[in-house]
Amino acid sequence: MTISLERYTERHPHTVDAVTVLALFGCTVLGSVITTPDSARPPQEWPVQILAAVVSCVAVMKGRGHPRTGVVVTAAGAVLMAAGGYLLSPLLLAPVMVALYWLATLTDSRTTRVYGWTTMSVVVATALIADPSGHSFLLRTVGPFLWLMLPLSFGGKSRLRRLYTESVHARAAHAEHTREEEARLRVAEERMRIARELHDVVAHHMAVANAQAGTAAHLARSHPEQAREILAALTSTTSSALLELRATVGVLRQAGDPDADSLEPAPGLYRLPELISACRSAGLELTVTTEGEPQPLTPGVDLTAYRIIQEALTNVTRHASGHAARVRLTYHDSRLLITVTNDGPATAPAARQDGFGLMGMRERAHSVGGDLRAGARAGGGFEVTTALPIHPQAREERRNDMSEEEVAP
Repeated sequence: MTISLERYTERHPHTVDAVTVLALFGCTVLGSVITTPDSARPPQEWPVQILAAVVSCVAVMKGRGHPRTGVVVTAAGAVLMAAGGYLLSPLLLAPVMVALYWLATLTDSRTTRVYGWTTMSVVVATALIADPSGHSFLLRTVGPFLWLMLPLSFGGKSRLRRLYTESVHARAAHAEHTREEEARLRVAEERMRIARELHDVVAHHMAVANAQAGTAAHLARSHPEQAREILAALTSTTSSALLELRATVGVLRQAGDPDADSLEPAPGLYRLPELISACRSAGLELTVTTEGEPQPLTPGVDLTAYRIIQEALTNVTRHASGHAARVRLTYHDSRLLITVTNDGPATAPAARQDGFGLMGMRERAHSVGGDLRAGARAGGGFEVTTALPIHPQAREERRNDMSEEEVAP
């Protein structure tokens, strides 16, 4: 019923306004003939008051668009009626009551207080001055005060309810927008992660395979035995590439895929000997040293360390003019320091500094809370250095605990 009435009001606003004006006019006319036996002074001729009632009712019709003007005009009509000696009943005060309701609903609380209290004070004061010994004191003061306070109270509650509904809708819209933004960010992060994995897998294995094939072709006539060994290593390199590609692309599969359980685990430093062996079979002289006591790494840090070493050695295989490289792993306190160095000319090719490989290595290091530096060495060659936290989650929990202790009183 309420919903139908609201829909009808929205569709036929002029009809509703006309009916409201007629109803208020009828209330005003009816209220003008109400009096009490103890009135010492009869009301003035009522045609003048009818004119004031008409103007007040018309002002109410425009009250939703101009609530302040509506209150001023209807209050003036109520003052004119009180000055004429009429009893200020709720029927006679109906126009100003409706105007005060729209004022409290559509404006702020400060405006409501100023206009509302001013209207009540002027109306009550006029009733006391115009008819000092007429109607009962309560009817002239407390009655109008309470009747005019009623629409202010209901209008204030309506305004608060409207503001609350708007805030709920705003929060819902913000939450929906936030969810959409978070979903887009997650999709973008996942795409970047898959792109890094594919780049690392394809770039490394293809570079090593290309170097192995070139070396095997060079040694095919003069050293056929070594050429066969390199070709055997080439088969192992391509098989590893296929397995890693299968594991990487497997993250795009649905949960119900029957092949999802057969994916290979993420690579880590446990596969470093296999990586070193493949690079050596491609003709690269590698030296690996480990300093400090090796510590277990979280899966994210383990994968990041492996991929950074893999990409650094791939760059050496593809770009470096020298054929010697050194890998140093240093476990120090809560950080793992990785340094990959190769010999070569003093000026490094620009492709190595601006390519996607270095960008991916930096993104990987930053994603686990580490940092990475890469550049040409003063004495020639190129060097990649990264520092990764061994336990980034525990480190983050300690930082949060410290922040809570600082905030606590």
